[in-house]
Amino acid sequence: MAREAEEAPERVQAQLDKDSAHLSKIAAALRDVHPRAVLTCARGSSDHAATYARYLIETRLGLLTSSASPSISSVYGVRQDLDRCLFLVISQSGRSPDLLAAASAARESGALVMAMVNQEDSPLADAADHVIPLRAGPETSVAATKSYICALAASLHLVAQWSDDDALAADIGDLPSQLRQAWQCDWRAMVEILTPAHNLFVLGRGLGLAVAQEAALKFKETCGLHAEAFSGAEVRHGPMALMQQTLPALMFVQDDETRAGMEALARDLSASGARVLLAGAEVPGVSRLPTIRAGAAAAPILFIQSFYRWAAELASARGFDPDRPPHLKKVTETF
Repeated sequence: MAREAEEAPERVQAQLDKDSAHLSKIAAALRDVHPRAVLTCARGSSDHAATYARYLIETRLGLLTSSASPSISSVYGVRQDLDRCLFLVISQSGRSPDLLAAASAARESGALVMAMVNQEDSPLADAADHVIPLRAGPETSVAATKSYICALAASLHLVAQWSDDDALAADIGDLPSQLRQAWQCDWRAMVEILTPAHNLFVLGRGLGLAVAQEAALKFKETCGLHAEAFSGAEVRHGPMALMQQTLPALMFVQDDETRAGMEALARDLSASGARVLLAGAEVPGVSRLPTIRAGAAAAPILFIQSFYRWAAELASARGFDPDRPPHLKKVTETF
């Protein structure tokens, strides 16, 4: 797991080297089509990447984006009106039966199907109108790491081209070198605080919600640690009643319009007696995890790169093998 995560900078660089012209053509095609909405479709870590893509598309392009339920077509067999919609499917293997069924149904319903996929010779790639390779290379660890980062990077690259946003273009250009720096960030405090833990909250908001979801999943599957991800806006609507000294929280905060609210939440949680770990901001009395300064769109990608290294350390500290999570396999065949 750790070795594959460490490869992420080189894999993202491969995207930049090989796919910039390809993505420019796709972006031009999307501007011509001008989709009326975007539907994302994915499972597991790829679905967390889809959350990131959704926030990017909605905040940078103002285009309604929502998560599609694969079961609508694969289980219920319902045909939807997807004329002039973009159907974005994200998958490492490109072989999950429910995603294939959803992509096929979306195309038959009038959608333009785009696949972000690591296996370019997969059935999903064959079923798509446009394919964006993730370039993650072979990923043998059950816990996805570099393929997740590559999906985030591909989303950032696509939206930068689609929106013709110079700031986003600069973010994606800097990403490989910043990922290398993020790998060196010392998150030892996370290991020390969470080794004896039984439960925790993982919090993000906006663009940061996707990495909160991903971190919570990794805590469960590699560390045997029950973790629940919430939006910083939602945690006050009930879940905060569970906060106590024995329930820590890991928070991801990018520097955008969500920052002030997340910092206020960190102060409130800390005041309630919770042990708070904070990445991306600094609040008195709260344990700060060092991060790399970056634009708001790139910051979550750097957060999760730092996290992966220390999640593997945490798993070992808790007596788990992060490369062999129980009851899991690489390709999950949901029907």
